[in-house]
Amino acid sequence: MAALLAIPACAKSNSGTVSFAGGIGRNPAGPDMARYADALGHYPRADRSNWWRPSHSVDSFSRLDEVFPSAISAAPANAAPWRRATAEPAISYDGTARLGAGRFGLDGYLARNPTTGLLIAKDNELLVERYQYGRTDRHRLTSFSMAKTVIAMMIGLAVQEGRIRSIEETAATYVPGLSGTEYGATPIRHLLTMSSGVAFREEYDGADDSARLSALTIRGQSPGGAAVPRHFNQRIAPPGQRWYYASAETFVLALVLRQAIGRSIAEYFSEKIWRPLGAEAPAAWLVDASGLEVGYMGFNAVLRDYGRLGMMLARGGEAQGRQIIPRAWFTDMTRAHFSPSATGRYFGYGFQTWVFPEMNGSFALLGVRGQSLFVDPAKRLILVHTAVRPDARDPGGAETGALWRGVLRAA
Repeated sequence: MAALLAIPACAKSNSGTVSFAGGIGRNPAGPDMARYADALGHYPRADRSNWWRPSHSVDSFSRLDEVFPSAISAAPANAAPWRRATAEPAISYDGTARLGAGRFGLDGYLARNPTTGLLIAKDNELLVERYQYGRTDRHRLTSFSMAKTVIAMMIGLAVQEGRIRSIEETAATYVPGLSGTEYGATPIRHLLTMSSGVAFREEYDGADDSARLSALTIRGQSPGGAAVPRHFNQRIAPPGQRWYYASAETFVLALVLRQAIGRSIAEYFSEKIWRPLGAEAPAAWLVDASGLEVGYMGFNAVLRDYGRLGMMLARGGEAQGRQIIPRAWFTDMTRAHFSPSATGRYFGYGFQTWVFPEMNGSFALLGVRGQSLFVDPAKRLILVHTAVRPDARDPGGAETGALWRGVLRAA
């Protein structure tokens, strides 16, 4: 990396006092405290009625597996160690116009963005580990749609093991309860690439299909399982022809995976990924009324374990001298099956994975409200970001992308 900056014991910012111990920066506050805390600076306790509100998101996004039913993925007895840099790198980035243009460093970024956790690592060395709003390295921070990519990893493992014979087979081949439905008639390949052709509106306006999916799954307003996709059963395009982001596609993939492996996804993930990569703490998955891990969101882990997951991906699916994700699957998962022009977004799309437009092998796991994991395998460099952005369509995400470009320049 570029020049390293000595870490002070304590530093003031306009959003609180940052203290450093053991190379970890902690801030009991953060920007825009009036939005996230009460008059005394306390973060309101969340429940199922208010968890999505910005005013309760600091609490809910760091213990969503307690707010809703969940299943645990056990960690190994011994965690894979990190090296830790003696000082943070000198990183600067160009701020976006929305928050005010200019050149900023890490402190400036954190003072401008409602980040709960920020981790930057290269080659198994932790360069930056910061927390805001009183979050710590023991909080399980939620993923939102970053979980989708994790489901895609396990589909690849099930294919390697022969539990899924081919991704050209339909979902109903593995989930008989989907027989006679449009999702059931969709090949697994097109579920992986968000191109089922089944109508699903995901606009986060509280009245769209994603809100309905949430009600049917994590809020328990249906029996769960194969009963859920029947609520979304209008085909508007042949499979593979039209890209459209739809969380229901990942839920169907979770159904297929659960049936193919014959046990819980949380248990399978623990055995095949979490323990082999050397996680330090258990992970948790939100489940529906049937006990199925919903897959399209609801994965929860401590920040350094998100970092371990990212570093495994930066190494092409390898960790601790073992190829965890099949190499051929990793390559197919992280290449653009749909270009940015086809998605209409900044990114292209692979198997439940966002692909940077440079098409240089870099990719991202993204979730609403500011959750992201950026990976550059060529540099073995990652950035993990968890946040409480106040809106699912918050344009502040561009600021995290700008920070990532600054990290790449410094690498």
